[in-house]
Amino acid sequence: PLTYPNVGYGFTTKPKQQNILFKNATVWTSEDAGVLENTDVLVKNGKISKVGKGLSAGGAMVIDATGKHLTAGIIDEHSHIAALAINEAGHNSSAEVTIEDVVNPEDVGIYRNLAGGVTGIQVLHGSANPIGGCSAVLKLKWGEDADRLIYSNSPKFIKFALGENVKQSNWQSFSRFPQTRMGVEQLYVNYFNRAREYEDKKKSGRPFRYDEEMEVLVEILNGQRFVSCHSYVQSEINMLMKVAEKFNFRINTFTHILEGYKVADKMKAHGVGGSTFSDWWAYKYEVNDAIPYNAAIMSSVGVTVAINSDDGEMSRRLNQEAAKGIKYGGMTEADAWKMVTINPAKLLHLDHRTGSIKEGKDADLVLWSDNPLSVYAKAEKTFIEGALYFDMEADKAKRNAINKERNKLMKMMLSEKSKDKKKQPPMKKDKIDFNCETIN
Repeated sequence: PLTYPNVGYGFTTKPKQQNILFKNATVWTSEDAGVLENTDVLVKNGKISKVGKGLSAGGAMVIDATGKHLTAGIIDEHSHIAALAINEAGHNSSAEVTIEDVVNPEDVGIYRNLAGGVTGIQVLHGSANPIGGCSAVLKLKWGEDADRLIYSNSPKFIKFALGENVKQSNWQSFSRFPQTRMGVEQLYVNYFNRAREYEDKKKSGRPFRYDEEMEVLVEILNGQRFVSCHSYVQSEINMLMKVAEKFNFRINTFTHILEGYKVADKMKAHGVGGSTFSDWWAYKYEVNDAIPYNAAIMSSVGVTVAINSDDGEMSRRLNQEAAKGIKYGGMTEADAWKMVTINPAKLLHLDHRTGSIKEGKDADLVLWSDNPLSVYAKAEKTFIEGALYFDMEADKAKRNAINKERNKLMKMMLSEKSKDKKKQPPMKKDKIDFNCETIN
């Protein structure tokens, strides 16, 4: 039978919005209200309608959430799932390309992220070049086509990168500028000067040749497109902030930012956020000074901090990654949880729409079996705009169905083999799990 998407774990019918009343939940609002005990949340027409006690269903489906925890959906600011390509690495700038053109709605990573309570992601270009491609900001509506995964009226983002990757020291390539950190800085200056000249000529009324790459860079200069920059070393972080200030714009987010604790005061003054790992360390030379207290230190200074994955496996466990902020830095549970909900929503300029449980926001919600920061917590149900996209019990049924289908196909293959006909040898097709450095 046809499923949506037409791969394993697809739906026989697409999920539909429902009016829902969650009763007696422990509600993690990710707002100033904090965590509310024995609280009801009413969802109508894909939005959070009411939050309070003793709410009436009014015809809505009632879910008894006694003993369970209800949160906003997790948002991963830095992901590489759901894409058919990540790096356009041939040039030192690929601003003219966009991940929106290669969104893969059939990537099972979408379903697996939903199973970990993730409802939204930014799919970033890789870090092969200083100026990378434009992002795709997605809601993980498993079963929809690529266009319907992309946020409506999506904020515009682009990936920049610093460090070992862009000067190509990691793969010993010597064919492309820049080859040094000083070259990286000059490249940014050169490209933004070109973008200014392009805009001046365009505004002058003189004939000009349309240039998609320059159009994107002009959007950055005018604050219409936001920069999310791969970064590690404090000297380069400082450098890019100074370049941006020279051209009168601001960097939106430093991602990875594992030396952010060294320059948190400068980040705060610049107005840039940090989207970091919880405790990754020493996986390459420029990460040697990383510390697990990084997120807490940046947050204590007033920087908006998110925890991201950059990894299709870790993204399913971002709830546990956020919890490390309590162990390393003494963050409160509520503040730690904000690092995977409202804070990434702020970094993506979506906090007016999602990222917290507040009346009027999209009903992107997760019902957990336990405290969401616990290693024992499981996402029992994941909703996007009031539609159920993951359900633990339905998942068990899907697994059983897939096992039955697999056994059926194996029996058919064995039956053909017994007829002693000429057969094609089995071929394994490996799935590539993308990250910042993937070139495929």
